Amino acid sequence: MPVPILIAGPTASGKSALALEMAARHGGAVLNADSMQVYRELRILSARPTPEEEARAPHRLFGHVSVRDAYSVGRWLDDVAGALAWCAGAGYRPIIVGGTGLYFKALLEGLAPIPSVAPEIRAHWRREAGVRTAPELHKVLAVRDPEMAARLDPGDTQRIVRALEVIDSTSVSLAEWQRRPGTPLIREHEAECYVVSRSREEVRRRVDTRFDAMIAAGALEEARAIAALDLDPELPAARAHGLRPLLAYLRGKMTLDAAVEAGKLETRQYVKRQEIWLRRNMIAWKTISSQ
Repeated sequence: MPVPILIAGPTASGKSALALEMAARHGGAVLNADSMQVYRELRILSARPTPEEEARAPHRLFGHVSVRDAYSVGRWLDDVAGALAWCAGAGYRPIIVGGTGLYFKALLEGLAPIPSVAPEIRAHWRREAGVRTAPELHKVLAVRDPEMAARLDPGDTQRIVRALEVIDSTSVSLAEWQRRPGTPLIREHEAECYVVSRSREEVRRRVDTRFDAMIAAGALEEARAIAALDLDPELPAARAHGLRPLLAYLRGKMTLDAAVEAGKLETRQYVKRQEIWLRRNMIAWKTISSQ
């Protein structure tokens, strides 16, 4: 397989455009590493490539799962392994692009070999999550697994339940399992790794402009279709940036102007978290500055 190209960067930094340029230059296929662009029903709000962009190069792992799925890093790793095998067979250079740092971390380091959770234990804690608040579950976790409780936000139901499932099923802390090394799909020294960077002011401007363009392109209709699905608010897709304020507008709880501003703010706050993660974890990657 040709040397993979990895492109990371914050939202609205221009990663997708760079991936298309490199695909044209190197005979590449674009593989998604963005946790929201995997969802079929979130083309606009996740800023997935347009059909015209997808026609310029092969694309994989974009819009291939339903928002009803609790898609995870582990599932993405399985899916990208299949996409890499497809690239090797078809003769395409893989260009993996996205802003989800944990996807790249799993790609380059592998995932800890955590045993599967027994179905009855999973069902038990999912039932508990339906009748207890996240802080209540966090208190249970603090007794059962203090190390994981200290790591997790008391409001993060999904991760708290996962930690409880693991400690209940294996009697070993999820933190301990995570310390055990996994097997990487790609080794960093065997890939070309890039981080796309722009000034904070430019990214903020691009975030705001892009959100306005999403509204013009039909983001409200997309949000209305999501609302009709009555998703569990704990599903990953329900946390798509900008979705919650648009749903609040559709339910009469916000004005449209307020919802748009809230969506922009959510996205800018996410960009800050991405930038911190990139600085801490991708120090050795080559920076491509776009101004």
